Amino acid sequence: MAGGMSAGRGETLSPAASGHLAMLGFSACISGSIPLGTMAANLIDPAALTAMRLLGAAAIMAAAAAAGPGLKRVQFAAPWRYLVLGGLMAAYFVLMFEGLKTAPAVSAGALFTLTPLMAAGFGWLVMAQATTGRMGLALAVGAAGALWVIFRGDPAALLAAEMGRGEAIYLAGCLAHALFIPLARRFNRGEPPEVVTFGFLSGGAALLLVWGWPAIAATDWRGLPAIVWITLAYITVLASAVSFFLLQYATMRLPAAKVMAYSYLTPLWVILWEVALGRGGPPVPTFGGVALTLCALALLLKDEERGAR
Repeated sequence: MAGGMSAGRGETLSPAASGHLAMLGFSACISGSIPLGTMAANLIDPAALTAMRLLGAAAIMAAAAAAGPGLKRVQFAAPWRYLVLGGLMAAYFVLMFEGLKTAPAVSAGALFTLTPLMAAGFGWLVMAQATTGRMGLALAVGAAGALWVIFRGDPAALLAAEMGRGEAIYLAGCLAHALFIPLARRFNRGEPPEVVTFGFLSGGAALLLVWGWPAIAATDWRGLPAIVWITLAYITVLASAVSFFLLQYATMRLPAAKVMAYSYLTPLWVILWEVALGRGGPPVPTFGGVALTLCALALLLKDEERGAR
């Protein structure tokens, strides 16, 4: 992926186009963890699950880095950077699985679509990244679509702010995820994506091994149901190692809000996952909100085509 992706006929994609392609893959990988998470969340402590996830993903990225650019001591200067980034990712995943104990998968997917709006705010605070008028409109449309899905298309529920405890917990996790995006760019000192990904995965795993050790030690690993192991394998390989690499790659090529714009695909991906897993689809009114989130993505991509940054 490094240096540009092949576009056919010997050409390579531009850095921005490569970033968009990476985020398309990211959205596909990360979305699967939500429906699987709802099936496993009540069967294992979130801290124990996330610690094992980050450890496994760090091992995968260590091998990828060693086979690619290599791991050099100079790349790990100021290791506090990786602890901060790893702490944010660890917080996101622990809060996600805690929230998924009660939050419906589609509602959680919709909550994730609020991260572009959050990332735009953090991008302005951390990197002074400006938001164009079209981008602001897209973020507003996407947020409206997310709220539509979260409140099941029920205006009365929206006016009463009837958000469940699980959704509130996951929303806090989404804030951590959104802050990660501009900080990853701010902290980067030219290290390859494989190295940065290995660094913050290791940092997050180290923090969770300390904080979550009681839960890890108390888990009956041999007695866990198969769905927990299936979920752990998926989130370790695809929703951690692969998706984090793609996220880091895209972060160095796109503004924070555009990076997270692809989260607008999450509700659609989650619905497809739910149907594929035999769990059925959401209520029909929900699809109005999904349509709005797709409109928001289209607005941001059109903004990119016109050269706005």
